[in-house]
Amino acid sequence: MKFRTRYLAPLAGAAALTVALTGCSSASPKAAPSSDGKVTITVSIDTGLTAAATKQIDQQVASFEKANPNITVKTQPYDWVATTFTAQLAGGTLPDVFTVPFTDGTSLINQGQVADISQQISQLPYAKKFNPSVIVNAKSSSGKIEGLPVGAYGQALYYNRQLFTQAGLDPDNPPTSWAEVASDAKTIAEKTGKAGFSTMTQENTGGWSLVTMAYAFGGRAENVKDGKATATVDTKAFKKALQELHDMRWGDNSMGGDFLYNWNTINQDFAAGKVGMYISGGGNYTSLVQQNAIDPKAVGETVIPLEGKNSGALGGGTIAFVRAKASKAVEDAAVKWIDYYYMQPQYDKTAAVNAAKLAIAAKQPVGVPEVPVFDQKTYQDTLTWTKSYVNVPLDQFAPYTKSEFTQQIIAEPESQTQALYGKLDPVVQAVLTNKNADIPTLLSQANTQIQSLLDSGN
Repeated sequence: MKFRTRYLAPLAGAAALTVALTGCSSASPKAAPSSDGKVTITVSIDTGLTAAATKQIDQQVASFEKANPNITVKTQPYDWVATTFTAQLAGGTLPDVFTVPFTDGTSLINQGQVADISQQISQLPYAKKFNPSVIVNAKSSSGKIEGLPVGAYGQALYYNRQLFTQAGLDPDNPPTSWAEVASDAKTIAEKTGKAGFSTMTQENTGGWSLVTMAYAFGGRAENVKDGKATATVDTKAFKKALQELHDMRWGDNSMGGDFLYNWNTINQDFAAGKVGMYISGGGNYTSLVQQNAIDPKAVGETVIPLEGKNSGALGGGTIAFVRAKASKAVEDAAVKWIDYYYMQPQYDKTAAVNAAKLAIAAKQPVGVPEVPVFDQKTYQDTLTWTKSYVNVPLDQFAPYTKSEFTQQIIAEPESQTQALYGKLDPVVQAVLTNKNADIPTLLSQANTQIQSLLDSGN
């Protein structure tokens, strides 16, 4: 997901995942090229950015327009929201350049709901340098690359170092098992009065978080064989994940009192020191800074605890697309913007350094851990180029960065992903709000509903 958002914003020029879940603003009119060869494009930016982050984006736009005098760029606040995206797509209210989670990439391409920019992409210098596990999400059924993956992530466990300290826990030694997560959460709740562990439950985020936990116990949400998808949420791993949540909620009373979190609200409460631990994308630190003004000293990040055979960390990312039915001139200009704004800082030394300098000037993060979009050599090169500009607390991310590349990254469910997550939201809510919730029955019912979706293709 792109939340992750599911999710998921460019570091105002350097690609980092944003995961956002608020609605799109009123649409800007779509512009066609004028008779003098000039073209105007609308491009998405996250809603709720700080003034410094917005200023940095404005500087990026000005630099791009200076280098491309025939292109005018107009920004349009936009966040991908599962429940409203389809209507925005059908209604033509999306900007010319917009982003979606990996989970939506292939279906949008194969249904012709985005522009085919494969020809323009093939001319880019990195067209053959993508991380194979990343680029697959932006390919059509015929193998053409029709979108550009601008950021990727593996799920992480975020924890509030200040709450850990207040509870007498060592913030440099976060939990490495789910038993330790539960124990630390209980200690935080008892010692500080804050939620020791919280989870998202709304707008498909509940299902996203539950699938993450189930993956950590070796489960899978669906099995695809010979082109047929079979729902597999009515399984031991999902029952174990829900039982963990049930026990923390009802046995330990360590999950606070908010059981209707979405991505925005849980970030807000984490930044406000109300949540000890929660699950989100590995690059979420950028959004916590840009949208929630979090105190960097409070943030700790570690890998998702993995237990059992076939366990792994759920991974995803964000793809930039061009809207369907855009003119050729708009497509060309849009690809230039995507390359400039999202991609160049990830493969070009000058762009990487310039983006880092701009971020520093705007007091924005540089050096947030991420899954590389390109091959490992390209990624290592960018780390070397920008090393002197890193301003994030790398030592606080060490539990994550030391292990993120040794964990198995498992892709999100490939069929009906968002709908699947949505069917699991009420299951998580039920377990957190009803002490006597029947977990096996809830999962059996959800499995039936998901299978119906998989069979219908809708």
